[in-house]
Amino acid sequence: MSAPANPVRGEAMLRVKGETLVLRPSFAALVAAEGELGPLFALVERAAEGRLALAEMAALFWHLVQDRPDWATREALGEAVVAGGLAQATPVLRTLLSQILGGR
Repeated sequence: MSAPANPVRGEAMLRVKGETLVLRPSFAALVAAEGELGPLFALVERAAEGRLALAEMAALFWHLVQDRPDWATREALGEAVVAGGLAQATPVLRTLLSQILGGR
């Protein structure tokens, strides 16, 4: 299990398979996410308009996971988002998007 998320760093926690994963929007992680998903500002705009695809959310989460356990595949993370529902994933997404927009 990862150390608790540090909200000052814009980190968020996501429960997956009974384990808590810390999602950290570091520069390197955001660059990797942007390389796959396109410009982050456009991603934020799609989210604000309710047009963010489930695959995009899962991809963003995947790039931001810190101390990824061996079992945590990209597919497992996507399945966890589905299993937990949008009610669990939305606050995590909101925290991360706020960090992306506001910085530290």
